[in-house]
Amino acid sequence: MSIRNWPVAERPREKLLEQGAAALSDAELLAIFLRTGVVGRSAVDLARHLLNEFGSLRSLLEADLSRFSSHLGLGPAKFAQLQAVLEMGRRHLAERIKRDSALESPQAVRDYLKAQLRHEPHEVFGCLFLDAKHRVLAFEALFRGTVDGASVYPRQVVKRALAHNAAALILTHNHPSGVAEPSQADRQLTERLKEALALVDVRVLDHFIVGDGEPLSMAESGWM
Repeated sequence: MSIRNWPVAERPREKLLEQGAAALSDAELLAIFLRTGVVGRSAVDLARHLLNEFGSLRSLLEADLSRFSSHLGLGPAKFAQLQAVLEMGRRHLAERIKRDSALESPQAVRDYLKAQLRHEPHEVFGCLFLDAKHRVLAFEALFRGTVDGASVYPRQVVKRALAHNAAALILTHNHPSGVAEPSQADRQLTERLKEALALVDVRVLDHFIVGDGEPLSMAESGWM
């Protein structure tokens, strides 16, 4: 049955306008993005099929062009549209954290770091550079490694902090395994960077590790 024949309250678009996006299932949200189905399948049926094929909404969103386009109802045009939507989301989050002190908006910082790093297949280490009032100056992904780890050089972190005239910063890196527990190497690296940056009067406020769930704060966990 076509979605047009569904009761109005059950149609994804109308449901979103009435109840908000959070009320929709993954399949309903994806159906709105798809807009149309294929022969024999409504947009919602197609969305459910695709979620089953990919295994999860996250897996679909993070698929590369080749894998994405190999599925029924998808192609380069939809891929380009999806990438534009994801980038708009990242830029929206970037604007949110630049309005206020990073310490006063911890959830906004977490959301931003998730958007920047969670989809990365390899380990990436970055810094959120802050001014004296802890407002965000910039974010940079400084080192990229393999799934086994990244080589991080304190001298380069200090150099970029000085280039931004930062007074403080937040360290971050992802764990492609999905487990956000800090390793002994993560703790040692954090201490090395704190010591190096202290020499130029730049404070390290936190080190977030991005995994599958919410980013873990080493400061909140008592490891800093």
